[in-house]
Amino acid sequence: MSSAPSGRARVLSATPRNIALLARCLRDGGLVAVPTETVYGLAACALQEPACRSIFAVKGRPLVDPLIVHVASMEMAEPLAVWNKTARTLAAAFWPGPLTLVLPSIDAVPGIVTAQRPTIAIRRPVHPAFQALIGRCAFPLAAPSANPFGYISPTTARHVLDSLGDRIPFILDGGPCALGLESTIVDVCVPENPMLLRPGAIPRQEIESCLKRPCPSSKPSDGSPPSAPGMMDRHYSPRVRLRLFPHGSAPAAARDPNDAVLLFSRPRDPITLSTPSMYWLTENGDLAEAGRSLFAILRKLDERDHAAVHIEEPPSDGLGEAILDRLRRAAAPEPGTV
Repeated sequence: MSSAPSGRARVLSATPRNIALLARCLRDGGLVAVPTETVYGLAACALQEPACRSIFAVKGRPLVDPLIVHVASMEMAEPLAVWNKTARTLAAAFWPGPLTLVLPSIDAVPGIVTAQRPTIAIRRPVHPAFQALIGRCAFPLAAPSANPFGYISPTTARHVLDSLGDRIPFILDGGPCALGLESTIVDVCVPENPMLLRPGAIPRQEIESCLKRPCPSSKPSDGSPPSAPGMMDRHYSPRVRLRLFPHGSAPAAARDPNDAVLLFSRPRDPITLSTPSMYWLTENGDLAEAGRSLFAILRKLDERDHAAVHIEEPPSDGLGEAILDRLRRAAAPEPGTV
C-alpha cells in the first residue's frame, strides 16, 4: 500500500475494523496521522527506512531532526536501546504518558530515524486509539507532529486535514488532544546526569521529584544538530508575527487596530486597548487549560487578518515552562532576519 494519497485523506474513527486497516497501511510502508495525548503525530513503521523517509518528505522536515519512536509496551521498547536504572525509574513512573526518553541506540531502527546519531528517542503514549494501533501493528512507530515542519502543532484531526490532508492517505480521529503540549524529553544516556532536552507536558519538577536529583536543561552547541525534536530556535510558528510581553504587564506595543492581544488568562478588570481583538488561553489562570488551548488558539489567530499578535508570557513555573518554551520558539525570527 502506497503512502501517497489519491485526493484528500480519509478521516477514520478508532473502530477495530479501521484500526486493522490502518495497521495494514503502516505495515505496507504507508503513513497515518494518529492522535496522542500530546499532539497529533504522523506515523510510519519505525523499522522501514523508506516509510520513515516519507515522513520527512511530507513534512518538509530536515533530515538532521530525529524522530520519536512510539511503543506499545516496555517489551517493545527493550530491544531498541541500552537501558539503565534511571531510564527504568522514569519509565515506571510516567509510562504510558507524555515522557520521551533519549537512550543509547542499538541500531534496531534505520539511521534516518535517529538522524544518524548514536541515540534514540522513545515514548509509550497513553492515548487509547494510538495504543490500540501500535498494539495491532506489533512494531514501533516513528511519529513526529502531523504538520508541515516548523508550523503550529495539530491538536485535532481537523488541524491535520487542513495542513496535510492532500499529502497523506489516512487520519485516525481520536478527538482533541487531552494535553495539547508535546512530550517532555529527558536524556538519560548518562544515568547519573539526566538532562532536560525539551520541557513538555510533564513538568521538570515532577521529573526531579521522581529521580530525587536535579534535571538541568541541555541545549545544542552552536551549529550542532539537535539531539531531540523541538529544539530548533524557531518552531511551532504561525505565519502572523508574534511579539511577547512579560506576564502581568500591559501590551504597550499593541497600537495597530489590526493587531491582536493574547492574554494568559481572562482579565478580571476591564482593559483598554487600541485593538478590539483580545483573546486568552485560560479562564482562571489554569496552566493545564492554557497548555491544551495554546496551539488551537494560535491556529485561529493565524487564520485572521492580524498585523501582529502580542502574547502575554505565562508564569514560568510548572507547565508554564513548556508553554513559554513553545511561545519563545514560535516568536523567534526566521533564520537570516532580525
